Amino acid sequence: MKFYSQSFLYDDPWSIVSLAYLLRYPNPYASHILSCDVISRDITPAGTLRTTRLILKTGSLPRWAPKGMISRAESWVLEESEVDPLGKVMRCTTKNLDHVKVMRVEEHIHIRQAEDGKTLQTTEAMFISGFGWGLTKKIENYGLAKFKANLQRSREGFFIILDLIRQSRRQPMTLGAPNSFLASHRILNDPDAKTHTPQAIPAPSDAGNGTPEITTGPTASGSAWTRVKSWLRLG
Repeated sequence: MKFYSQSFLYDDPWSIVSLAYLLRYPNPYASHILSCDVISRDITPAGTLRTTRLILKTGSLPRWAPKGMISRAESWVLEESEVDPLGKVMRCTTKNLDHVKVMRVEEHIHIRQAEDGKTLQTTEAMFISGFGWGLTKKIENYGLAKFKANLQRSREGFFIILDLIRQSRRQPMTLGAPNSFLASHRILNDPDAKTHTPQAIPAPSDAGNGTPEITTGPTASGSAWTRVKSWLRLG
């Protein structure tokens, strides 16, 4: 079994970060996500929001993998999250439902409000293989290395959604006017949808790569909308 842990500190308040996490798909850096569907959602007696989603991902095997190791490239992933708006805590667990004999991956996300209005996200992941044939450790090491390599791309996609939510909150709301974030997120789902073009705002870049220390996201020049439109043109 291999284990990975990392913490990341956002300058944004918990309400924005937790919302962005739930709305992180689709984004230009998540082309491996084929679908994401809510299968259940309810309010618990304690007042928390509990959601279960089914996510379909696609991937590729390393060159050294034996032929017929898995029957298909797609994998179903179960995501279970719980949001506590009073305690300002969000917990999320994801795990693959198929190919579990080859490797079982379980990821735990904990997002909570930190000091000075910032938000701390802790990510923990476990990689367990029961494949055997002398490949168990090699498979687990591959899963860990790929997870760490994809972490930066995942965060870049997350920052795009985070930027769109920031932009939506900065614009004044008028009665009957469309919400800019909802319109932009609809574009990500449907490139043919029409909406107005909002002002560009700076987008933070990723900081930190695979270290157990707390990292932060500095602000860099650029625009979430520029990246989204470029992605749509490429598609």
